[in-house]
Amino acid sequence: MMLCKSLLLIIFSLFAAGSAAGGSDFDNVLAVGELWDIPSIDTSNDDGHVALNDKALVTETLVGTNPDLSLKPVLALSWSRIDDLTWEVALRDDVFFHDGSKMTADEVKFSLERAAELDSKAASLLMLKSIEAVDPLTIRIHTIEPNAILPAALHYPSTAIISPSSLDDKGEFISPIGTGAFMVESFDPRTHVLAVARNDKWWGGEVKLEKIILRPITDPNTRALALENGEVDFTVDVPYSETDRIDSIEGLDVEKYSIPRIYLMAINLKHAPLDDILVRKAISYGIDRSSIARYVLFGVGKPAVGPFMPDFYWTNKSLEEYKYDAQKARDLLADAGWTDSDGDGIVDKDGGSLVLSLLIYPNRPGLPPMAEAIAGQLNEIGIKTDVEVLESGAISDRRKSGDWDLSLAAMSTAMVADPSYYLSFSYQTGGAFNHAGYSNPRVDGLLEEASESQDPEERLSMLNEVQSIVHDELPIINVAYYGVAVAKKDYVKGYQFDPTAHDYKLNPEMYLEK
Repeated sequence: MMLCKSLLLIIFSLFAAGSAAGGSDFDNVLAVGELWDIPSIDTSNDDGHVALNDKALVTETLVGTNPDLSLKPVLALSWSRIDDLTWEVALRDDVFFHDGSKMTADEVKFSLERAAELDSKAASLLMLKSIEAVDPLTIRIHTIEPNAILPAALHYPSTAIISPSSLDDKGEFISPIGTGAFMVESFDPRTHVLAVARNDKWWGGEVKLEKIILRPITDPNTRALALENGEVDFTVDVPYSETDRIDSIEGLDVEKYSIPRIYLMAINLKHAPLDDILVRKAISYGIDRSSIARYVLFGVGKPAVGPFMPDFYWTNKSLEEYKYDAQKARDLLADAGWTDSDGDGIVDKDGGSLVLSLLIYPNRPGLPPMAEAIAGQLNEIGIKTDVEVLESGAISDRRKSGDWDLSLAAMSTAMVADPSYYLSFSYQTGGAFNHAGYSNPRVDGLLEEASESQDPEERLSMLNEVQSIVHDELPIINVAYYGVAVAKKDYVKGYQFDPTAHDYKLNPEMYLEK
């Protein structure tokens, strides 16, 4: 069985690897420099479901979003709330899987139940109790408690619909059979290169590209070189200091977009003195966000206040920024008992100096220079900060072990188009993104009430209060709003920016004009 699976996954892999190594050698074959590794194409895997849904366009969700983050139908035609614990979803009647079978309520039920079973984030978003197939084109979703954001949760990539034939008769995943504009042609388990081919029978209409080849290139400088050398046609997040130079090269184009993602610094609240709010506030006042946005991000990003971009309707606009004030930061440290008693420039207390670790991963070009800038700024207020650059998996291991102080990352705030998605995952006790170990009964209660409320204004008031509380208590320090730099060949046409994508989302209207 394993041999068959391997053969299935590497069919045409030589073609895929060759094309990815040398750019688009065939008409309308788009070679993409992907910033993340793709270790798996299982839709229950974090890397797999994002790559397949957003980038390879193999799978599709029931619900989509418009540029203003309002919801729109995709594989679902409509949805309605029948009672506090029940949602009904009507399905399209013209959708077929890549194997030719028709999408019905049974396949949708299978996909959502699998997502809830295998993906803890999907499970917490969906809150499934059960799903029933009312008829071939209607499902009813019963939740364990009132879930106001269920339609928005059906936009989350791991809830994308796949055919049960994606699994073998033992329930083991083989290869994703979705409904999207492209179908998997090959996946090389050694190089992790993913190649997809056009689905000529896609329900959504004409697909212009013949193939897309996703080649993992995790280093930003290497992605830039690959584009300049013609190895790829499209990539994102080249070094921000290089965007203007790349854009000036004949045949290349760089487009900059603001996306709902936040550069944040999580704080290990279990490590003294980070459990002291005075120390956390000192750190926040000691970060010069404006300088970071200007000189580190080169304008590809803006200084942050709260977690959400200012123009979101759900953003709490009453939050006051932690404006850079080195003296105030020093005073707060002194109030907490931390002073420079020996004159070495680093504050100390009870004979110990204040030294912190700051973990980052290298994939996003803004993180390494931002970490160095923050370390320098904190050193100015008397906190020695050691930057450690690790792969994301190693950082996850360090968090689990508790051996860390600060962790700088870039987190999406709107993969589900509702504020409770990010707030619950980041600040609720036990939340999937709550690496700080933060726990506040008032915050937990507000998030639970907001989940149950059917009154939009009441929900917004509760979620604004959550934003206010965590802004004051600082289990997470928001540094800058994210900007993405899309770098591509001039002949890549038809790209449409999607603000809810994890990094970027390709679209079926894209084509190459050589």
